[in-house]
Amino acid sequence: MKLTRRELLSGLAAAGAAAAVPTPAQARARKSAEPGSVGMLYDSTLCIGCRACVVKCKEANQLPQDRATLNGAPYDAPPDLNGTTKNVIKLAAAGDRTAFMKAQCMHCVDPACASVCMISAFYKGPRGIVSYDPDKCVGCRYCQLACPFNVPKYEWRTPFPKIVKCEMCRHLLDKGGIPACVEACPRDAVIFGPLATLRADAKGRLAKEPGRYYPKVYGETDGGGTQVLYLSAAGIPFDRLGLPDLGDEPIPELTESLQQGIYQGFVAPAVLYGILGLMVFRSWRRERREEGGEG
Repeated sequence: MKLTRRELLSGLAAAGAAAAVPTPAQARARKSAEPGSVGMLYDSTLCIGCRACVVKCKEANQLPQDRATLNGAPYDAPPDLNGTTKNVIKLAAAGDRTAFMKAQCMHCVDPACASVCMISAFYKGPRGIVSYDPDKCVGCRYCQLACPFNVPKYEWRTPFPKIVKCEMCRHLLDKGGIPACVEACPRDAVIFGPLATLRADAKGRLAKEPGRYYPKVYGETDGGGTQVLYLSAAGIPFDRLGLPDLGDEPIPELTESLQQGIYQGFVAPAVLYGILGLMVFRSWRRERREEGGEG
């Protein structure tokens, strides 16, 4: 469900105006990465687009293939994240230059999905991983609205649908393993480790080969920081890879401050959730039309 940050904030502003409860919003403390946080570093200059990470991710998470046909033969080719795909490789272009992009959950330091989830189906788990508990989920899909990276997807075609997103293969980490996509990459385009180590590694690569890279580590501070970091090739800014320009402010700093002003003491949550629900419905209709389904 592709909902822009502007659409999200406009909807929240509309909810605030509708509720019109004259309670001053309070400042929210800025969060930082938890001790022991892990993450991944994706170096776009090393990726060859083989999609071994996509295949291995599906195997490790028992996800079905997305069937398509090429030259009369079936193959697994998801064009984007969806209800059966937690990790995908896309082709990006900037002028006459091209690069690959690995799309997945960013595991934000201060995740918007967890902030808006009214019953904590999304939460920051061990190692700082943004985790999902399907037993708590009520299917409201506010997480889809809140995520500035358009990551959470919904299982529209199953009788008991859940939200689908990368959880950094935490079931493998619990057994002493590493994320499946990292294990499968033949070029070390994506690596796994302690977040602090990955940040130092990324900065070291920029310093060692400044002519090779776009001069920024995406995720170091963007949107309050993410535990999945990105390096892009020189001349290919991150927006060309599909990564939004969020500034340093986490989404929850705005949304939670606004919520406090709207319904401190739980005065008028129905107004906010009603408007958000309408936004979910409209986005669903648009997504279904794009997919060629009914809506």
